[in-house]
Amino acid sequence: MDIFEFTQGTSPLLISVPHAGTFVPATLASGMTASANTSPDADWHVDQLYDFARDLGASFIVATHSRYVVDLNRPPDGSSLYPGQDVTELCPLLQFDSSPIYQPGQEPDASDVAARRDTYWRPYHEKLASELHRIRDQHGYALLWDAHSIRSVEPRFFDGRLPDLNLGNGDGTACDATLATRLSAVAQESEGYTAILNGRFKGGHITRNFGNPANRIHAMQLELSQITYMEEFPPYRFRDDLANGVRPVLKRLLEAMLDWGRTHGAR
Repeated sequence: MDIFEFTQGTSPLLISVPHAGTFVPATLASGMTASANTSPDADWHVDQLYDFARDLGASFIVATHSRYVVDLNRPPDGSSLYPGQDVTELCPLLQFDSSPIYQPGQEPDASDVAARRDTYWRPYHEKLASELHRIRDQHGYALLWDAHSIRSVEPRFFDGRLPDLNLGNGDGTACDATLATRLSAVAQESEGYTAILNGRFKGGHITRNFGNPANRIHAMQLELSQITYMEEFPPYRFRDDLANGVRPVLKRLLEAMLDWGRTHGAR
């Protein structure tokens, strides 16, 4: 199976979906626990949720493999994005509920992690880089939207229920401040949904690494609470009735990003 699926669009917007994949190669799946093989921590259906963005001319890169194989939104050296807080690794060992991913003795060692980084992580990031540069060369600037989702309650990582719309731009490093302000306003004004900028989720490695306003590449991550569009527990069913409510909000966010780019992106 290909490591990712890529579709080139016509606008300056690239949507990255690094955690929606659920595929695990058989050689790895055989060493995982039964619960891990159900991919409970996938960003379920995020690519489906954003399918409307193709009409906005967005390019898409969507990972096919599980985050348990390798986490595409972690630094390649395995350093923590949130020092002092509980986080998952480049090749995670625990599920979000702290149960093991691997059967005893089957955990990846350093050489396994290095091989997965080269096989799965590196091609995704190389494609992100080349496409962002192509977009910037064509349009004068590039916009990156890193699309994620997570269960609304995950005690291991945060207290209580997560806000619905969790925007992050690396505490202001990954995109222009005026763009962040505009997107935050759109999210805050969305009736029926709660929103925050740079709260518990400030943007992962993709947002922080590729967002470079000085070089006219502007990145924003959205960690969307799964309760807004799906059933959060098995069988993780997509809910059209819920998705039809949040999709207009997502569309307004992407349209605001594109509108900002037309006025400010190439400056």
